[in-house]
Amino acid sequence: MILRKQFLEHVGQTSPSPMLIEVARAEGSFFYTPEGKRYFDLVAGVSVSNVGHANQDVVRAVQMQAADYMHVMVYGEMVERPQVEYARRIAELLPGDIDCVYFVNSGAEAVEVALKLAKRHTHRTELISMRRAYHGSTHGAMSMMGTPEGEEWKAEFRPLLPDVKSINFNSFEDLEHITERTAGVLCEVVQGEAGVRLPNVEWLRALRARCSEVGAMLIFDEIQTGMGRTGEMFASTKYGIEPDIICLAKAFGGGMPLGGVASNKRILDSFTHNPCLGHITTFGGHPVCCAAGLAALNYLIDNNVVESVEHKGLMFEQRLSRHPRILEIRRSGLLLALELGESEYLYKLMEIFKEEGIMSDWFLYCDTAFRISPPLTISEAEIEECCTIIERSLDRL
Repeated sequence: MILRKQFLEHVGQTSPSPMLIEVARAEGSFFYTPEGKRYFDLVAGVSVSNVGHANQDVVRAVQMQAADYMHVMVYGEMVERPQVEYARRIAELLPGDIDCVYFVNSGAEAVEVALKLAKRHTHRTELISMRRAYHGSTHGAMSMMGTPEGEEWKAEFRPLLPDVKSINFNSFEDLEHITERTAGVLCEVVQGEAGVRLPNVEWLRALRARCSEVGAMLIFDEIQTGMGRTGEMFASTKYGIEPDIICLAKAFGGGMPLGGVASNKRILDSFTHNPCLGHITTFGGHPVCCAAGLAALNYLIDNNVVESVEHKGLMFEQRLSRHPRILEIRRSGLLLALELGESEYLYKLMEIFKEEGIMSDWFLYCDTAFRISPPLTISEAEIEECCTIIERSLDRL
């Protein structure tokens, strides 16, 4: 109780009602309180802990790199093995001609860099996002949250970026708003905070074609979908679309704070001249974070983790879709939204989950559905046990 009190007094808060669950340790698909209560982690830090908590490959990589060296110099000056090896490895997996990574600290910073890069490379000013989009809470990222739905979150922080407009996800008609004034179009491949809204693949192709036609840069936000979450290493690969820029973070750091902006080297080199230092960051690509990210990526590949994601997601869907309280399940791999239809049910269910030892959450633009996005390493036996607890919780509504 003393630690919780100090948390509320001395740690800056994001809302008047935090979860207030004290964490003592975490392992695999679970975390534990000091009293020993176990929680199934169905959020994974919002799609961060893809290789499970306290993954020993990642822990060893962090320990070894920290013993060698941590921060040496601001990003982009020194040749640091963890950065170089991770950039080379990830470049082998990225779609199309994307072959270069600019490391940053977070998803929000990755979005900021991508927006700057699109304007710098095209010499244009207009930026387009989707309605019900979420890309972060820094000024530029917040500007791209979309209107009118995003106003709830961004209105009190205006003025934001000028020359920004939003269009409807999956709307063919709205593609005409992308013109020769447009520097970049920022789009989640699967809309996360809208409640897991899947793309129409034909629309994605039309979006790619329209951007190519008018010379606008297509920017995919894969911060939540990247690193295997949807059943492929990247959602852009799953849906067969090659963007100009990809934003990465969350699971990209293997549990450590790391983001990245991936593009063709010719495009990223725009930051090196007229002016140079087009983006600078002190801790971007921190060697310990890059070591963790590389270890997590290697773990995903060496253990064929991504290949099992679709099957595991289907297990959740098939089991829970039978419950009468679940009206709809929207899913891409192990990113699921389970629709209850009413926010009253959702808020009550969150309290029941807390009692039953389930960590879940809702979505910024969808407070009638709960999230399932566990570590990708969750076992089939754990899925069955977890579904039993969820069904029991739903029965209490």
